[in-house]
Amino acid sequence: MKRSLLAALTTLLLAGCGDAGSSSATLSSSRELMGAERTAAATRALQSVKGLGLASRFDAADLDVSAAVADDSGREHVRFARAHRGLRVIGGDVVLHLSAGGTLEELSGNDVNLAPLSLEPKVDAAAATVTAEAAFGAGQVGSSSAELVVNARTPAPTLAYEVRVDGFREDGTPSERHILVDALTGRVQEQWDDIHTAGAVGTGKSLYSGTVSLNTNSITGGFELRDTTRGNGFYTLNMNSRTSGGSIFTDADNAWGSGTTADAASAAVDAHYGQAKTYDFYKNVLGRNGIDNAGGVGYSRVHYSRRYNNAFWSDSCFCMTYGDGDGSSFVSLVSLDIAGHEMSHGVTSRSANLTYSGESGGLNEGTSDIFGAMVEYYAGNNPNYLIGEQTYTPSRAGDALRYMYKPSLDGSSPDCYVSTIGSLDVHYSSGVANHAFYLIAEGSNPASGPASPTCNGSTVTGVGRDAAAKIWYRALTVYMTSSTNYAGARQATLKAAADLFGASSSQYASVAAAWSAVSVN
Repeated sequence: MKRSLLAALTTLLLAGCGDAGSSSATLSSSRELMGAERTAAATRALQSVKGLGLASRFDAADLDVSAAVADDSGREHVRFARAHRGLRVIGGDVVLHLSAGGTLEELSGNDVNLAPLSLEPKVDAAAATVTAEAAFGAGQVGSSSAELVVNARTPAPTLAYEVRVDGFREDGTPSERHILVDALTGRVQEQWDDIHTAGAVGTGKSLYSGTVSLNTNSITGGFELRDTTRGNGFYTLNMNSRTSGGSIFTDADNAWGSGTTADAASAAVDAHYGQAKTYDFYKNVLGRNGIDNAGGVGYSRVHYSRRYNNAFWSDSCFCMTYGDGDGSSFVSLVSLDIAGHEMSHGVTSRSANLTYSGESGGLNEGTSDIFGAMVEYYAGNNPNYLIGEQTYTPSRAGDALRYMYKPSLDGSSPDCYVSTIGSLDVHYSSGVANHAFYLIAEGSNPASGPASPTCNGSTVTGVGRDAAAKIWYRALTVYMTSSTNYAGARQATLKAAADLFGASSSQYASVAAAWSAVSVN
């Protein structure tokens, strides 16, 4: 039976116990460590592993640092990718949490012992590739490559091939599919896609956000839609109904768009504005410098393909792409919440890297919905807890792709957690994350906004949007790993709330109550 959840996912508490984090002081600020500071933090973390005798679980030499965060209290959180006897371990990433004195307080992630695992495959890479390409389904396969790995996302670790299949889905969406094929049986274990769907100052008339200011770039003879003021800069391309290439938008007078689809620049205004506001939200509310936290903002592509009913983030191009819709199911998919949603996939891929399958995939999608909604509120531009309502089914007013306060209104997403939720499409299993966040931020009966029924009949008091966003962001960037499930998300957000507000705070209590209210205990 296919399992897409990590049954062995654990959080090893080495100091402290229960739901609360182990630190008693609340957090004022944190910063990402780079260069020599990150190397030094990794060295301290690896020394602490040896000191606690965890070598029976994994060899410190097999841990490769990928990120490190330092709190103002002196605590450090060091994220490692894991290998085993030269093979990458899928779902084996861990975060080591160190006290100010350099002592290992806890370990988040999967510390499963891989020593008993045989590394002798019974299926070769060529056969695994054939199986993976068959599993790709309808669409067009471009290129494929296979790598022998250890899959730690299965209930017991297995030897597998990770086959990367690049191509196009049947609807024209690019696909960068990862398919895990059991190296002993030749069966497909799991699959996910890296394409996650969904100088001067000018003015622009947008499709969805009204008339807005845009940072542009002065060039000979006019202006281009390039913002050099945020991070390392970004720009917006016109794909002209193609799927490759594209050209940057230019204009003679720095007045962009007409507010209608008759002018191709109108959709570009939305995308450019959305990218700017998403950057500003992460920078000013969460203290993050761009998608990669190093100034990288990516770029936007609009008018992708013909009658294309989707938008997506791609790690390979580090960019957001928006279709124009078919005019019936969707119109142009460049609304502000969708822009925030897609850029947030990039943030997730540069932090917890939640695998786009099973419960972790639902958390990945939910995280993008959450921060997409928060970008709307930050911008103060038609904010609400609906996703895609401006672009979806234009002939039916008032509907949306997803409803965070009551996910089941879309007809497919559950309001409450059930053990089989990992078998749902990630856009539906995200409902529990969306519901939990709404309860954390707004409560079950907010003064302004729709009521949110709880699964246990309880009443939940909200902590406010900014506090909720900071809790979720810290959980994502410090405590979650690629295989975090809903139980792990509860623990991660509780630890984040304890760090930020204290384990005895009302915010901590609200987070706990919200998760219980969606049946995650």
